[in-house]
Amino acid sequence: MENQVLNFDIELGPGGTISDDAIEIDENELAETFTTSFSEGEFQEIEPYEGMEFESEEAAKAFYNSYARRIGFSTRVSSSRRSRKDGAIIQRSFVCAKEGFRNLNEKRTKDREIKRPRMITRVGCKAMLSVKIRECGKWVVSGFVKEHNHELVPPDQVHRLRSHRQISGAAKTLIDTLQAAGLGPRRIMSALIKEYGGISKVGFTEVDCRNYMRNNKQRSSEGDFRVLTDYLKQCAAESSEFYYAFQGGEAAADCCSIGNVFWADGRCRMNYGYFGDTVSFDTTFRSNRYRLPFVPFTGVNHHGHPVLFGCAFLINESESSFVWLFNTWLDAMSRKRPLSITTDYDDTIRSAVMQVFPDARHRFCKWHMFKKCQEKLSHVLLQYPGFEAEFHKCVNLPESVDEFEACWLSLLDRYGLRDNEWLQSIYSDRRQWVPVYLTDAFFAEMSTTQRSDSMNSYFDGYVNASTGFNQFFKLYEKALESRNEKEVKADFETMSSPPVLKTPSPMEKQVSSLYTRKTFTRFQDELVGTLTFMATKTDDDGDVITYQVAKYGEDHKVFWVRFNVLQMRAACSCQMFEFSGLLCRHVLAVFRVTNILTLPAHYILKRWTINAKSSVLLDNQHSVAATSYLESHTVRYNTLRHEAFKFVDEGVSSSETYDVAMNAIQEAAEKVAQALKYAGRSSMANGHVKDSAKDGNLGTIASHSNGESLNEQVAEDHMDQKIRELSEELESANRKCETYRANLLSVLKEIEDHKQQLAVKVHTMKLSLKDAI
Repeated sequence: MENQVLNFDIELGPGGTISDDAIEIDENELAETFTTSFSEGEFQEIEPYEGMEFESEEAAKAFYNSYARRIGFSTRVSSSRRSRKDGAIIQRSFVCAKEGFRNLNEKRTKDREIKRPRMITRVGCKAMLSVKIRECGKWVVSGFVKEHNHELVPPDQVHRLRSHRQISGAAKTLIDTLQAAGLGPRRIMSALIKEYGGISKVGFTEVDCRNYMRNNKQRSSEGDFRVLTDYLKQCAAESSEFYYAFQGGEAAADCCSIGNVFWADGRCRMNYGYFGDTVSFDTTFRSNRYRLPFVPFTGVNHHGHPVLFGCAFLINESESSFVWLFNTWLDAMSRKRPLSITTDYDDTIRSAVMQVFPDARHRFCKWHMFKKCQEKLSHVLLQYPGFEAEFHKCVNLPESVDEFEACWLSLLDRYGLRDNEWLQSIYSDRRQWVPVYLTDAFFAEMSTTQRSDSMNSYFDGYVNASTGFNQFFKLYEKALESRNEKEVKADFETMSSPPVLKTPSPMEKQVSSLYTRKTFTRFQDELVGTLTFMATKTDDDGDVITYQVAKYGEDHKVFWVRFNVLQMRAACSCQMFEFSGLLCRHVLAVFRVTNILTLPAHYILKRWTINAKSSVLLDNQHSVAATSYLESHTVRYNTLRHEAFKFVDEGVSSSETYDVAMNAIQEAAEKVAQALKYAGRSSMANGHVKDSAKDGNLGTIASHSNGESLNEQVAEDHMDQKIRELSEELESANRKCETYRANLLSVLKEIEDHKQQLAVKVHTMKLSLKDAI
């Protein structure tokens, strides 16, 4: 025998993609392949017959599939015959998709239960079309069976048959474009249905669209990963400060296997050194249908802007992956751990944080919780439209734990939700996301009601849910450039013009030259707010005085401030300083009534000052001479007054104690006068008067009758000389700083003027182009 018959079946399982045998060809292309010429109307009604000729096997297949679509059934390739000489196919058979019967594999089904049995699609239908090739190269129909043993599909459902679900080239182009714009399969199908005039004319289903998008993304993943590795290696070659790492090491990167990767440039690492006290870990980009696994580490700079600490692509979202990522990030940041960290509400992330950051305060993003609420309580929101607003108020407005607890129970009872499992779970985790439970930890936010979403804000407007690898790095670099420009602009605004003062307070004037513009504005609001508050002393145990602070006319809403006079430290029940690093109006009200005119240095955090990114230390009380003098003077004043009041209270208890107290006051006054006359003010500036008074040595200071006193006087004169020399050096350094500052402001002003000139030129060119058009 010259010819050999090879039988095979081609069929896809449920949910599979389109077969490679299903070629894409429209009716106009099909008509050109027929040997016999037909008009358009005749072609629509033509039926296969023996002897019908085609230019190619593909043309015969496409014709039969088009005929099947018109009639109402699906086709597939059944068998073929090859030549013994060269192995070329010389005969093809196309059959109805319901031809034959399913071949049950007893070995596969014997020992296991089939949970989701497939639908029976084979019913032994005999309908078929067979073609063979002639010597002239054309294909001719050698057999045709028209009858089917099953019902045919009506025209409005035929588009769902497998052999007719084909994505044309034009449709693929449109899908690719819409996918790049961020649309999902459902919205893309809606656009295609509108474009083609109905679902039956689209030619495929939403499942086919989804499979195409997934496969298209998977095909490009390895190439995208190579782009990523090349980019990181190039950055590392250009800068020694650039840090990157692959999970599994360089071997994993070289073999192009897609895996987890982290990187941080020199600016990210430097910024963490300045503002790494609190960190946000944002995984919201992974929660979209395209699952872009981009996760940035961000923080807050001295202007309140988000600042970048590093980025990662996290393909595998297991606990081990998060542990690897956190440890790798710590390595890049010299193992310096943050005070607090904010993440999404996720048990896997929580477990990883507990392992790598055991001492950090872990907070769940409050606004992520609100988003989850819309998802988990959608049925409640539909039934009670006002629930969401009340839920937000219950979380945000309470100023104490007791107030929140009462509000929460009231909300659950009002809507009958005490048995809701999701609400019970987030209530058990309330200490990690409800603001009133988090005020004792530092999160660098201006107030507890501020949006806790520095997360997902650094790349807003640049990287979104549908950004692919091929677009990512260009948009990533644009985001970095934009954020850096905003910081430069904020620096310029802070340095170029002083803020407007609203009070005659020396404290406001003091911090106006220290804080950045945004920080000062927030502090100024608190300082002005003290004008409506009254501070009343309620307890005095010696070193610590307790004040009750309340707004005038609102005695039911009280804050408690404990003030240590000697240490100049205050603690308020609202804990705003612990949370944000800025003093609240309640503490400032206590400072006002105790005549503390300037802000103690330990309440001026360097991270909020204009020198946050410099080597100037503002947290040290002796760093600024004027501030040091005012504060030490205030400390001495408050200490003496506190001791004097205690002395007066005890001295007036009886006539005898009164006489003793008066004699003691007169004697002390004489000693102080002698100290002022002979010792000079330098001894007061260094606190010697107070120490000597405690030891009863004022007579020694005032006496010049012996050699020891003269030696002390010489030593003090030498000290005075040193102080004057250091003061002159400090004044000279201040003048130099002012000169440098003036020069810097001049340069920044020139840059700003140049930018404005360029903007005017660009605007003028746009207008001229518009007029020309």
